[in-house]
Amino acid sequence: MTTPVRTPLAAMDVPPRRKPSNYPAPFAERMSGREKRQLGDAFGLSRFGVNLTALAPGAQSALLHRHTRQEEFVYILSGTPTLRTDEGEFTLGPGMCVGFPANGLAHHLVNRTDEEVRYLEIGDRDPEDAGEYPEDDLVARFSAQGWSFTRKDGTPW
Repeated sequence: MTTPVRTPLAAMDVPPRRKPSNYPAPFAERMSGREKRQLGDAFGLSRFGVNLTALAPGAQSALLHRHTRQEEFVYILSGTPTLRTDEGEFTLGPGMCVGFPANGLAHHLVNRTDEEVRYLEIGDRDPEDAGEYPEDDLVARFSAQGWSFTRKDGTPW
């Protein structure tokens, strides 16, 4: 990690994350068109993360997923993404927000428009978190080394 910033800065001055996705192939390619700026990391925050995320037309935020321990909050800044959950779809717009308790709804955002979507995503960093993916043969586990992925039967990717 670089030296944390100690003064205010413009969010767009935080460089985009170098690695576009932590997912293994073939899942990582599905995150094409997503750009994350890790604002919390820029300030050395360790207990929760804050990302400024942009989705190009046709892009998605993540695979449809839920966390076992992490809570997430999303605030839409611009654009009109579609929120997909395992209970349905909802169109979001600027100023709208949504939260996801641990073990709650599986969710992700999809940009089905011709304009870029920008939003803030905020989540805690529970060291015992795991991710479940109802539509994909994937399980994620979080550790001090970051995310690791296996198939649902436990075999590695």
